[in-house]
Amino acid sequence: MQPVDTLIQARWVIPVEPRQTVLEHHAVAIDGGRIVAILPAQEARQRYAPRASIELPEHALTPGLINAHTHAAMTLLRGVGDDLPLMRWLSERIWPLEKALVDEQFVHDGALLAALELLRGGVTTCSDMYFHPEAAARAMREAGMRAVVGIIAIEFPTAYATDAEDYLRKGLAARDALRNDPLVAFTLAPHAPYTVADATLRRIATYAEELDLPIHMHVHETADEVFEGVQQHGMRPLARLDKLGLVTERLIAVHAVHLEPVEIALLGERGASVAHCPASNLKLASGFAPVAALLAAGANVAIGTDGAASNDRLDVMEDMRLAALLAKAVAADATALPAWRALECATLGGAKALGLEARVGSLSVDKDADLAAFDLSGWETTPCFDPVAQLVYAAGREHVTDVWVAGRQVVRARQPVVLDDSAQRHALTAARAAWHARTLQLLR
Repeated sequence: MQPVDTLIQARWVIPVEPRQTVLEHHAVAIDGGRIVAILPAQEARQRYAPRASIELPEHALTPGLINAHTHAAMTLLRGVGDDLPLMRWLSERIWPLEKALVDEQFVHDGALLAALELLRGGVTTCSDMYFHPEAAARAMREAGMRAVVGIIAIEFPTAYATDAEDYLRKGLAARDALRNDPLVAFTLAPHAPYTVADATLRRIATYAEELDLPIHMHVHETADEVFEGVQQHGMRPLARLDKLGLVTERLIAVHAVHLEPVEIALLGERGASVAHCPASNLKLASGFAPVAALLAAGANVAIGTDGAASNDRLDVMEDMRLAALLAKAVAADATALPAWRALECATLGGAKALGLEARVGSLSVDKDADLAAFDLSGWETTPCFDPVAQLVYAAGREHVTDVWVAGRQVVRARQPVVLDDSAQRHALTAARAAWHARTLQLLR
């Protein structure tokens, strides 16, 4: 018998690729952090001698979910600006608090809290856009998560950097420092068209080609943003980005709510991605992204939660369900985003957006073993006629029992493994309480 590190046997294995495939009573064999086989469970028991054997008799086993857009450290600002529109939320609450609070420790502590929340929800990869990317990456790796962090660019000064050049210099230095970590990747992350100048955007387009990096950017989130872009530049923001060379297969257009048909076609023709954040779009009253039209045009769609200050849950399961339901309502078509396609957006769609589809996003031999297990035996998830539909429409993050990243188990019996260390748990609890106290003082 062939020795392997881990053999996971499940009631259903949902590989995402090939599409609409459900494998019953199958097993995934893992060795050296990678998937070496997916085969019937009985055959697997005869072929492999695992060092760890895990049986999940009532579970669906899927690729780890991918959060294609968040601001992880903003878990420490959860609830500080509820029920405000975007620009008031930013100018009256978020930007003043960030100016007073954000430093490397804030980012580390907030990102660690975010990572634990995400892992408990079956998320194995997080694409972050925030200050001090090296601190966010360090925190996510401490939790055992795969991190994709943004080299942020914005024109105005903050406690992190003085101008766009300083942001880029610090972000590129962080990339150099972390380039040997196999579970850390980077994007170029200009904040938005209304906060980044043409000269900076041109530099970012050049860097993206030279360094082979995605461009992660808020685009057409609100109608006001589009209107002001026309007033200032004489063209809609996406047209401006296209003129500057950013609308390519590297672009991850976050939100992409207010799109005209020609813009949907452009994103599809260029093979660009959209990070769809339905819960944040709803809470900030930003609108409804035309997801079905984007997919039909050939654009890639991924799922993001946005930050905990605007969602307020880092819950990709919830956003996946909202994405499926809203797509049907917007298109007036119950078939617009079927369950299997919604799950694809939350897994392989995110991997494609981030340039990681050769490594994660589906369960395939030689891919990294990033997996999530969902217990579908409860009252609220039975009877189960279609496990994919059950995951999207009935299950939630509370059904996640176990998670693996690159073959390492990082959630066991619903508990992140890092929290098995009582000292780490107490330190995190104390840090959260201290940041809460400081924020309350600033809000008074």
